[in-house]
Amino acid sequence: MMPSAPQTSATTPPRQHTLRPTRARHVVLAMTVAIYMITYMDRTIIASAMPLIRKDLGFSLITAGWILASFRWGFTLFQIPGAWFGDKIGPRRALAIIVTWWSIFTSLTTLAWNTASMVVVRFIFGVGESGAFPIATRSLSRWMLPTERGFAQGITHGGSRLGAAVTPPLVVWMILRYGWRMPFLAFAGLGLVWSALWFFYYRDSPEQHRGVNFAELELIQSTTGGPRQQIGVRVPWRRILSSRTLWQLALMYFCYQYALAVYLDWFPTYLNSHRGFDLKQMGFYASLPLLAGTLGDLAGGWLSDLFLRRSGNVTYARRIVGIAGFMIAAFGILPATLTHDPKLCVAFSCLAFGGLELTVGVSWAIPLDIGGDFAGCTASVMNMCGNIGGAISPALLAYLVKYFGWDVPFFVTSALCVIGALVYAKIDASKRIFAG
Repeated sequence: MMPSAPQTSATTPPRQHTLRPTRARHVVLAMTVAIYMITYMDRTIIASAMPLIRKDLGFSLITAGWILASFRWGFTLFQIPGAWFGDKIGPRRALAIIVTWWSIFTSLTTLAWNTASMVVVRFIFGVGESGAFPIATRSLSRWMLPTERGFAQGITHGGSRLGAAVTPPLVVWMILRYGWRMPFLAFAGLGLVWSALWFFYYRDSPEQHRGVNFAELELIQSTTGGPRQQIGVRVPWRRILSSRTLWQLALMYFCYQYALAVYLDWFPTYLNSHRGFDLKQMGFYASLPLLAGTLGDLAGGWLSDLFLRRSGNVTYARRIVGIAGFMIAAFGILPATLTHDPKLCVAFSCLAFGGLELTVGVSWAIPLDIGGDFAGCTASVMNMCGNIGGAISPALLAYLVKYFGWDVPFFVTSALCVIGALVYAKIDASKRIFAG
């Protein structure tokens, strides 16, 4: 009996063997890069504006530390609910909703009048952003080829660091012209525009997208195991939480997020109050390590995928880049801290932060490697545990500075980077949570 011709539908492109694969997955990737940029732009506005906010609202250094930490606690505690929300209704609707949510609360930061109001607004803002990375990871899991995952995660996190890098000079420029509240309003509008574009273009699977021809669909399905289950499937949390690799990832990411928070939340203040840079200089020099981090993100994901293509060993390809990145960061932080030259401090900080960011694309590729269609929930556990470190960091640093000066917090950060490298040496990216 002859096989029947394949059926087509509104959601399945017809067979077009003569056509080259379309590149809708790369448009999806570009939109994901854009939201990663906006995510970090929105969360780092306050770091550059904090010297003016403290002066205007009378916050002490310790109070500022708790305000910065309030965002991170909201971000941390709602990682798993955010990922569940994305798995429940699908990345298309989920990302559109949460980006709208946090954009509104970005703008509401301008209405805070005291410590309590600022803490509440920043906490709820963090709740909104909590689902961003897990849901975005889920949104890519059905679209990206295995040999594109390291680069995809590298370029998305590179986009986030680029967003963080361009934010300080933009924020300083807006503050000097319009006051510290204007950047929060401007960046909130950018998020609302992205939400509308995402909902219009993205679909929860390539099979549903009219811009995907058969050649691209066949390419995706041939390397990702064919069509996946639909949204709303019960999440097998017991299976996910029993993964030893996942908990190693979580410990490693605790070390990473603690170090990241030091640079994102406090580096502008450090340059202004300890290294003697004025506001304009602070805006410029605070952006340089973040630009170096952008290069680190791109290089880390690209190198890992290169090693994977050449060796076929996913554990080796992920592990070697992660270890190298943490060690570069650990040893770069020391001369940056000990030098008396402010500009040399920034130069070594660029090296340290670039090394730290080498690890990111690789770290977020591993949930795709081991988690399959539940990559979002897998990543949410890693990110939640990691962001406990990020939530502890801002307030703890303020106390360390008060009692021991600015050097000790960076020595602690260097030590955590060494621990991160040691943990990475144990991570096996080939141990899938779900077979097949």
